[in-house]
Amino acid sequence: MINKIKLMAPAPSRGRLLDGADILQELNKKTYLFEEAPLGRAVLSLAIPTVLSSLVMVLYNLADTYFVSLLNDSVQNSAVTLAAPVMLAFNAVNNLFGVGSSSLMSRSLGCKDYDTVAKSSAFGFYCSLFCGLLFSALCTVFRSPLLTLLGTDATTRAVTDAYMLWTVYLGAAPSILNVVMAYLVRAEGSALHASVGTMTGCLLNVALDPIFIMPWGLGMGAAGAGLATFISNCVACCYFFILLYVKRGRTFVCVNIKKLSFEGRIVRSVCGVGVPAAIQNLLNVTGMTILNNLTKPFGADAIAAMGICQKLAQVPMYASMGFSQGVMPLVSYNYSSGDSRRMKGAVRLALTVSLSFMVVVTILFCLFPAFFVRLFMKNGAVVEYGRRFLVGLILAQPFMCIDFMAVGVFQAVGMGRYSLVFAILRKIVLEIPALLILNAVFPLYGLAFAQLVAELVLAAAAAVVLTRLFRRVERRAAGDGFAGT
Repeated sequence: MINKIKLMAPAPSRGRLLDGADILQELNKKTYLFEEAPLGRAVLSLAIPTVLSSLVMVLYNLADTYFVSLLNDSVQNSAVTLAAPVMLAFNAVNNLFGVGSSSLMSRSLGCKDYDTVAKSSAFGFYCSLFCGLLFSALCTVFRSPLLTLLGTDATTRAVTDAYMLWTVYLGAAPSILNVVMAYLVRAEGSALHASVGTMTGCLLNVALDPIFIMPWGLGMGAAGAGLATFISNCVACCYFFILLYVKRGRTFVCVNIKKLSFEGRIVRSVCGVGVPAAIQNLLNVTGMTILNNLTKPFGADAIAAMGICQKLAQVPMYASMGFSQGVMPLVSYNYSSGDSRRMKGAVRLALTVSLSFMVVVTILFCLFPAFFVRLFMKNGAVVEYGRRFLVGLILAQPFMCIDFMAVGVFQAVGMGRYSLVFAILRKIVLEIPALLILNAVFPLYGLAFAQLVAELVLAAAAAVVLTRLFRRVERRAAGDGFAGT
């Protein structure tokens, strides 16, 4: 081993050398979790903090809807719903550089290629920062056509624009950057730190929402929800900067601009996983925009109800995403190191726990849909719409769990083209046509069941593809056919 390895500090001008004993001790801590810890402990130590942060993020997403709904004003609530596709579009950048860079980091750790680890993390950090600033600039310049595209009308346009001032026009960069930094920190096995950073921002947002939204506070309505989101994302970014400064010399996450590299192998590896993940989210934005526009003719009550139900359905959805994202570093590392048995065991255990949780939550939501909708708004028309929407949306979640786990595995092992195929199947081939057909056959209420149609097909496809992948991995491991990153 090289006697000294330089791990760069967060500030470009800072760095420090660790001697051989220090770096060996640090490497042993990092690799124990991936290579030697009991599988159940390894999976849960990575997945549980990620799931908890995902559920807190659901709370964060629900907070805007909940506190705005307390105003009992469908127009204010519709603003949050109509802006949701743009907020979801942030995930395209998050996935491009967060998922892409973290996958390459974990695979490089499995191959002991620490130079690539540093370069991939710097690439993800600076590219996400640039794209966040560019996103804000473009949305600001083209705000008028953007608001029209989102489905706003004379009633909802001004309120939606006020909400997006803080969340999009000013807030895109911190919103994107704190998520990408969480991915990078999680990639080296520091799932707890990644989750604490995410949860810090989310909990602050929940605390600030009523102060900024409610009449007894600043009384800003939906705009106040946007301001609370902006502040919380900035605080989350500060947490990660402080973390990297404190851990300088003891982390593989590098944000030193000197390590920013556009080498072909770095760009290809990050984009090979990240681009399909980004396209998947852009297709999600397209699907949500179509759904909102199909709901729009039925009025503000229907839009508000659909928005509430979409947020409620995110509870099991984000938990499922947490399991698939949490286990990704373990899958990536063992795929690159050639330990196919540990890789398969991690996926199976995570899927079993995740699916069990999803089934329980789905049963509860289906038994008491009106109760959950009424938590947000007691308007009779909204509750009536919502109780029927919620059942359709929630039935898709157990099948989505299987789909998410499969896509997570594809991303973890660098098989981006498979996740791209699943994304195209989900939205373009299945869900969007189902939206149009079901809305024509069962106006409005059929919209909520389009996702179920898509996920039924994708879950079956995921089971088949994962089985074949595991067999291929076993053959490669037997023949020492792993090619690292």
